[in-house]
Amino acid sequence: MISEAPPFWWRKADWRAWLLLPLSFLYGRIAGHRMAHARRASVPIPVICVGNFTVGGAGKTPTALTIARAAKAKGLKPGFLSRGYGGSLDVTTVVDPAHHRAVAVGDEPLLLAQEALTVISRRRVEGAARLVAEGADLIIMDDGFQSARLAIDYALLVIDATRGLGNGHIVPGGPVRAPIRQQLSHATALLKVGGGNAADRIVRMAARAAKPYFTASLKVRGDNMLAGVKVLAFAGIADPAKFFRTVESRGAEISVAKSFGDHEHLTEEEIDDLLTTAERQGLLIVTTSKDFVRLSGHPGKAAQLAEKSRVIEVDMVFEDHLAPSLIIDRAIAACRERRLREMKAGS
Repeated sequence: MISEAPPFWWRKADWRAWLLLPLSFLYGRIAGHRMAHARRASVPIPVICVGNFTVGGAGKTPTALTIARAAKAKGLKPGFLSRGYGGSLDVTTVVDPAHHRAVAVGDEPLLLAQEALTVISRRRVEGAARLVAEGADLIIMDDGFQSARLAIDYALLVIDATRGLGNGHIVPGGPVRAPIRQQLSHATALLKVGGGNAADRIVRMAARAAKPYFTASLKVRGDNMLAGVKVLAFAGIADPAKFFRTVESRGAEISVAKSFGDHEHLTEEEIDDLLTTAERQGLLIVTTSKDFVRLSGHPGKAAQLAEKSRVIEVDMVFEDHLAPSLIIDRAIAACRERRLREMKAGS
């Protein structure tokens, strides 16, 4: 399955957004009602949800990875809970990066599983129970904020400072998943990623609602080996332009830029075109971690492309380096309070 956000979602609202306004209103009412009134299942360990206001990437996965590393540094055993979007498995599964392929479990869970225990499940409550059974003492949900299935102890909403909320309309007229004020009421804090100003309005709204916010940026891992190098850059993520800007920030010259759908598995013809173009023009192939794991484990042309591709790996770096630890501490405290309330209610 491929998530392909229409380009008009990320520009100033035009006739298409306004034409779809009745459907957006209906979608928003349903999503908002679910968030406000759904019965959320409780688990005996803290739950941190890394979500966002909109459809598409804002940096949730690298944020989740950063929080997991901070949890491990505190002596905890974090476990990731993912829906496994883009994968074919529909049973609750512990992801094994040495065994599973992205086509089965999804690309993001494969990346998460390289860092910590990871479970995919279409049924989040069942997936959370599996993480508890596997010995996790902290659950980090990669997405799932609007699903309203689990009791969340700390909801961190990530927003890209360049894209912001796009045209500000709710699906299907825009990328917003539910009414903003409704989402803010269930959020614990915001994380603004990058140096743009497109997120400033939502940050001000959060401040008026007494919601704290953090700032962070994506930093390329490793030293700069691309200065002056001509490259073919390809990406099948929610915002390929962000990746291309990252490549150029390393001094590379992008001769060919190829964008594909988010989570898209490339066809043999597409892979062959990338290989042929790079060879003919003498270009170094660069791509993202998510695209690389979708190629891994496959034979033939996919293996050739994986071998010839240089992965540009990025980390989410909080401006306040103590922020991830603080988030974990507050989630643990909130979990204790939640469990006490549940005990009192049951007595």
